[in-house]
Amino acid sequence: MNFLIYKENWVETRERFTAWWKGTNSGRPLMKIIAKREEPVEELEPVKDLKTPEEGHMGVDFTVSCLRNFCRTHKLMAEAFPHVSLNIGPLANAAYLGCEPVFAWETVWYRECVEDWNNFEFRFDENNYWFKRHVDIISRAKEIAGEDFLVCLPDTAENVDVLSVLRGPQALCYDLVDEPDLVKDLLKKVDDFYLKYYDVFYNIVKAKDGSCSYTAFDIWGPGKTAKLQCDFSAMMSPAQFREFVVPSLEKQCRHIDFTMYHLDGPDAIRHVDALMEISELKALQWTAGAGQPDGGSKKWYPIYEKVRAANKSLWIYIYDGEYEDWLKSADKLVKSFGSKGLYLLFPTMTEEQALRLIARAEERWG
Repeated sequence: MNFLIYKENWVETRERFTAWWKGTNSGRPLMKIIAKREEPVEELEPVKDLKTPEEGHMGVDFTVSCLRNFCRTHKLMAEAFPHVSLNIGPLANAAYLGCEPVFAWETVWYRECVEDWNNFEFRFDENNYWFKRHVDIISRAKEIAGEDFLVCLPDTAENVDVLSVLRGPQALCYDLVDEPDLVKDLLKKVDDFYLKYYDVFYNIVKAKDGSCSYTAFDIWGPGKTAKLQCDFSAMMSPAQFREFVVPSLEKQCRHIDFTMYHLDGPDAIRHVDALMEISELKALQWTAGAGQPDGGSKKWYPIYEKVRAANKSLWIYIYDGEYEDWLKSADKLVKSFGSKGLYLLFPTMTEEQALRLIARAEERWG
């Protein structure tokens, strides 16, 4: 795919993303910059009112209309690109395996469905209601999109996070201690299912050249691409993380060409050393969490130092303060860690500010 209707420099953007995955750059950091237009470039299309939260998460026509209107009122600059995401929340695999999703306006929760692992059957069920429906809406979005915009791989999630949703986090904490071998066997099954589900969706959304984009994190890759995670790790010791989670991540990284780990919150920082030892992992994305300073804060520099020492790429969102504060934070990051393999994301700004930011990056951040 060489052209997106809402993206003027798509070929260059692809080249810059490819360089970022390799830990290099094309003269400046990779950047997500979106500017609010003074006037829409086209007449906005009507968007129907939502009657339920479920429509907001899984409504194809609604989601596509919102994207098109957004692109008519905003300019996607630097490496920002148009894409739609259709998710059954952050852990769709749990729904495919039997948990009932509970839709809220801002998120999706899941009802625990395992009281005893001995009475639970793991199986890849092509006829599961939520899996079939997810395939249907992703397929429809891809059909509607054509070459106008990208349809992202959905967030299915993996490893211990899936077990935590099926069983409940408190019960799983006991399982890790009381029945570690059982948990390891369960994780092998979850890993296999994750990769099967991943391939189904990848084969729907991939471009002719095999490239794809992944939901929520504004990443594109020239092959199989995904965000990896284990938010449950906030309740795990470093030894437990290495024992139970790292093998799953290594398996995913061997199957998927371009992988970025989503490190979520201060309680997960203790696992950075183990993550950096996964040779196939390409990048790390840092989410500071509520009440914490943004990714530009020097508080998080020790994380970035370890990522750099492991020759992996960085994804950093800068949002605290106003526009001038964003520039200062970015200046310091580039000065401290260089521009190669660095992806900086910023809040929406004016077009004048966006042009100034890009010029600054090209002049000072090479």
